[in-house]
Amino acid sequence: MTRKEERELAFTLIFEKIFNDELTIEEISNNAVEARFIEENTFAFSLAQLTYENIDEIDKVINENSVGWKTERLPKVSLAIMRLAICEILYVPSIPKGVSINEAVELAKKFASQEDASFINGILGKYVRENIEQ
Repeated sequence: MTRKEERELAFTLIFEKIFNDELTIEEISNNAVEARFIEENTFAFSLAQLTYENIDEIDKVINENSVGWKTERLPKVSLAIMRLAICEILYVPSIPKGVSINEAVELAKKFASQEDASFINGILGKYVRENIEQ
């Protein structure tokens, strides 16, 4: 499985968690493996798990940088993509920030719309410029 495919799997786990808050990422992952015959993947599972371990801080970043759009109002696909990207930016130093942003935009183009991709690119780019690249 390529890193791009692993990231896409992590995104689907994060997305599913939005609708199954009572389940853990491990339970969602196990269900996905059983029901959809998805290959188990340590990186994808770890990334989704790391996202939910730090969800409050990640959502704070999203809320502070998406003027007029709080996490409750965002489309769920866009929210899951941004949560994944912010997690990578904050907690996975081995992944370059630009790669995290680019992959988030590509996920949005695939699973959402061009408008969502532009919105996500703007939010993530603004955050990195103002908080990371100092």
